[in-house]
Amino acid sequence: MSAPVIKLHRGDLPANVGFGSAVAIDTETMGLNPHRDRLCLVQLSAGDGTAHLVQIVPGGPEPVRLKTLLQDEKILKIFHFARFDIAALYQGLGVVTAPVYCTKIASKLARTYTDRHGLKDLAQEVLGLELSKQQQSSDWGAAELTQQQQAYAAHDVLHLHAIKDRLDAMLAREGRTQFAAEAFRFLPVRAQLDLAGFADEDIFAH
Repeated sequence: MSAPVIKLHRGDLPANVGFGSAVAIDTETMGLNPHRDRLCLVQLSAGDGTAHLVQIVPGGPEPVRLKTLLQDEKILKIFHFARFDIAALYQGLGVVTAPVYCTKIASKLARTYTDRHGLKDLAQEVLGLELSKQQQSSDWGAAELTQQQQAYAAHDVLHLHAIKDRLDAMLAREGRTQFAAEAFRFLPVRAQLDLAGFADEDIFAH
């Protein structure tokens, strides 16, 4: 397997970058509280071995091209644990990301024989890949990102297309494709509920 290509951009995507009909996306923030912890980095890949990392610059120019992509109804956005990323992108950029696909939800619907649905475990089982999580707790707000940070961030999006393909086949085999589709459609609303203060409440409970 050839080494991935990592391209770091400050403030926005370049004008000449395209991702086709589906783009894998991940975010890095200063922490796990979207009201407190700012959006620092957005990673994107077309699943072609190249990752584009966009540093969100505080007080910098508006990332117009990135925001347009996130809202493009013709482009599917693939995440792992989309609920968090959609909330972070809304809080940081003020846009509702759609349409979306979440490999974590797909995994929970398809891989009912396990409770291990993290990206590292998922990549190991369905692709035979070892993903490092060494930089997971890291200062993503730093002006200069280390090579190790960039490599970690890139690997979170480089393989999502391939993982999606494997999970789609499992969902179809088990007759749960429609369940997944409806769950994905609800995700932007779920993220809005989280931001509105309902993150820890099961609104469907009695």
